[in-house]
Amino acid sequence: MSKDIHTPEMDRLFDAILSLQNREECYTFFEDICTVNELISLAQRFEVAKMLREKRTYLDISEKTGASTATISRVNRSLTYGNDGYDMVLERIKDSDEHK
Repeated sequence: MSKDIHTPEMDRLFDAILSLQNREECYTFFEDICTVNELISLAQRFEVAKMLREKRTYLDISEKTGASTATISRVNRSLTYGNDGYDMVLERIKDSDEHK
């Protein structure tokens, strides 16, 4: 049984995140609320999701990101059976990634 994350506390956290206005504010907030390792793990999972959507192999992803095969598999499971959150965000930022 999974925990219900739809709580008033989570709403406040997401409202706080939605109030951030630029990348520098994100750095400021997330460096306070997360450890460096937590942030690195989040960024790594997001990069893994992007690479999986690009049909890259587990070996290639692991070599590029340093992610374990267990992490890659977990992200792949989210992409396949999750709530489509990765896909929603990856689609929204696709244009900005292509211009870099």
